[in-house]
Amino acid sequence: MTHRSKYLVAFFITLGIFAVAFLLSEFLYNTRIGQVKSLEENISQNILETEIQYDLLADSACETDEDTTNALFVDTINNLASKLQYMEDERGSDDPEVITLKKHYSLLQVKNYLLLKETARRCGNKEPTVLYFYSNKGDCADCKKEGYVLTNLRQTYPNLHVYAFDYNIGLSVVDTLKSIYKLENNMPIIVVNRKPYYGFKTREDIEDLIPELATSPKATSTTATTTARK
Repeated sequence: MTHRSKYLVAFFITLGIFAVAFLLSEFLYNTRIGQVKSLEENISQNILETEIQYDLLADSACETDEDTTNALFVDTINNLASKLQYMEDERGSDDPEVITLKKHYSLLQVKNYLLLKETARRCGNKEPTVLYFYSNKGDCADCKKEGYVLTNLRQTYPNLHVYAFDYNIGLSVVDTLKSIYKLENNMPIIVVNRKPYYGFKTREDIEDLIPELATSPKATSTTATTTARK
């Protein structure tokens, strides 16, 4: 075999290796995109189902068993939070589709928050609530740690409602909440009884801010919990 033939054989072998590698990479990429698209469709369906659930429960809030109502809210919101966290890990917090889905998630949280307030007004069963504002821009060193604290508290007290919002999500509803409570851009922020508290708060700090937790029933290990997103 001449030198030229050897070079040609080596060239085609190398070309074949690159072609196989490219096709494999393309296959894996398309598979991952397909999984993410399927997840998006699933989240969109869950969003629609949850909105309908809220409307139905709002019409019979006092007659509906409280534990059943809470379980529906917690299971659905927790499920959406886990899926959104997966997408955020896969695509990054700045991905346009992730941001869009986070906006839908934020709207659902506000809808649940308003329904909870309306239930308290109509039925008198006020439950402890925390609004938590965080940042994903790398300017909040304690936000992830605060999220863990709130998640742990929610796991302990099933009647504690924690609503987590990205401060910089660019959603008018979240901006309205920021305006109502006159929030400053200083995360993490928790709002308890309409009063904002800035900076990292320990579990004990939050329990002191919500004294009614001392008499609240504690969860069993199988109780569903709402994840406080970072």
